[in-house]
Amino acid sequence: MLHYLNMGNKEKKHDCKLFLKQLSLIMRFLLYNIRYATGHGSGYHFPLPFTGFFKQTGGTLGRIVSFVRSVEPDIIALVEVDSGSYRCKKSCQAAAIAKQLDHFHVVETKYRNESLANKIPVLNKQGNGLLSKQPIISHRFHYFDEGVKRLVIEVELEDISIFIVHLSLSFKHRQQQLEHLHRIIAYGRKPVIVAGDFNTFGGDRELQLFLAAAGLLNANLEGLPTYPSHAPKRNLDFILHSPELIVSNFSIPDIRLSDHAPLLCDFEFSGKS
Repeated sequence: MLHYLNMGNKEKKHDCKLFLKQLSLIMRFLLYNIRYATGHGSGYHFPLPFTGFFKQTGGTLGRIVSFVRSVEPDIIALVEVDSGSYRCKKSCQAAAIAKQLDHFHVVETKYRNESLANKIPVLNKQGNGLLSKQPIISHRFHYFDEGVKRLVIEVELEDISIFIVHLSLSFKHRQQQLEHLHRIIAYGRKPVIVAGDFNTFGGDRELQLFLAAAGLLNANLEGLPTYPSHAPKRNLDFILHSPELIVSNFSIPDIRLSDHAPLLCDFEFSGKS
């Protein structure tokens, strides 16, 4: 304190800027597979299997926004968002959430332009997205060579790069996608977060080789299950991160607005990046 009082005005301003910069490096990250806001539960499959998939989504989306607002995330990774089908009256869910939270956003369809899925109504509006309080410096869309869901969203913020994925239901394709994902993130210059629905039906051991090769850590140290949300048994959703990012808090909120539970993680920067 005495050192601060003896500093000149210019030095004090510089010191305050550094302090504010440090405060900005405390970040809350939310990952949520929202199932296009079509809901969950036994009624989802009535009267025919997956009937709920075709329901309009306004009511559930409003409850999802209320939940997201209540946890006050800085960055939101959304898996399974509708970018404008009849289910949401041709409006983009990611854009609607971003507008209500005053966030920047990026969203893209999960299927390559030349794929059959991208030519089918409703399917061609199914995507993933990222919302951020701070401005998005740049973004890129990568595509795996294998599987149906091939999109990788890369978003660069001031201090980190974020990659959002939704991996294949096929074990073979998932392993090929993880190998490709390692090549995509290998040359980044900033700390990295890789988040999404990894569909790891064989357990988190499926990710061990990828984590070792990429030098990433799993934020979910206790292996808490995320699926299904009403009685979680499987760990399908992950937030993976560079060692420069320190997890100060991790939780799986008991929210049942989708078949997946959300993941909430607070990060601090170690200062070693």
